[in-house]
Amino acid sequence: MQGEQLSRLGDELGLDAVGAAPVAPYEETERHIVERRARGLFADMRFTMARPEVSCHPETLLEGARTVVSAALCYWLEGEEPPPGHGRLPRYTWWDAYAALRERLDELGRRLGGEYRVLVDANQHVDREAAARSGVGFYGKNTMLITRRHGSWVVLGTLVTTAELDTTPPLDAGCGSCTLCIDACPTDALAEAGVLDATRCLSYWTQSADPMPEQIREALGDRVYGCDICQDVCPWNRGVEGRRAGETHEGAEPHVSLADWLQADDDELASRYDRLFVPRNDPRFLRRNALVALGNAGGDPALAEPFAEGDDPLLREHAEWAVERLR
Repeated sequence: MQGEQLSRLGDELGLDAVGAAPVAPYEETERHIVERRARGLFADMRFTMARPEVSCHPETLLEGARTVVSAALCYWLEGEEPPPGHGRLPRYTWWDAYAALRERLDELGRRLGGEYRVLVDANQHVDREAAARSGVGFYGKNTMLITRRHGSWVVLGTLVTTAELDTTPPLDAGCGSCTLCIDACPTDALAEAGVLDATRCLSYWTQSADPMPEQIREALGDRVYGCDICQDVCPWNRGVEGRRAGETHEGAEPHVSLADWLQADDDELASRYDRLFVPRNDPRFLRRNALVALGNAGGDPALAEPFAEGDDPLLREHAEWAVERLR
């Protein structure tokens, strides 16, 4: 199948970008992962960095595999600023775009024929490298995969297939001399262009099991999970508002009630937000994030006081910090 045919098929299935590359090891990516892990830049994150001997070798993921097909699906939706007493969520969590992408890639695999395997948000494969090789996007200085039409506001997925497709070339595009994402990061997590220091990344700390350093807490503002700062300032992300004007998704959730996160039943909270990565699926980490947002954004200290007087040392530490800031 030629690239134009693949692109038309992707459009028909609702994919925002699609490309193909021959199955081959990602040797440079594997080397980068090993080097950066040795430098401690991943902190305790695992994901695709845990086993690069697997995630950088698509040839091992399916017997007889010949082609790696990469796809991007834009998740950007319009959303209002969080009202008082609410915490901000990153755009990719507002709705489950990964589920939609998984279904569309499965249908693509059926259309192409042969044996195939779909990998979406999976630790077994470095989706960004496949997407860069096949021209779906290019690596930005913020380490995100940037597409031409929708910038980095996309989720990525992969189809490893025994079908043979023509290769689509990498994009002839890049960041040039722009450093807006580097300059905007409040904790200098992108001080080395194209390299993320997770130990300084706000998004990492909202997903960590450790107590947050105070400078991280202050920089988080009203965020209760993740961070979009480096995407918000990226010039490649401008214009998506026009392309996505009027797009809606039932149940989209740009922000959450801090009182709800602090007062809801544990099982209910964990169940409602199972789309978020939380260490050990323990909702106490969501409550920790809500306490930090409460201290930064302002609110009723009475919401934090039960935790400041409680037995959980993690929540007590963050609640005491929040109460002190509020008072």
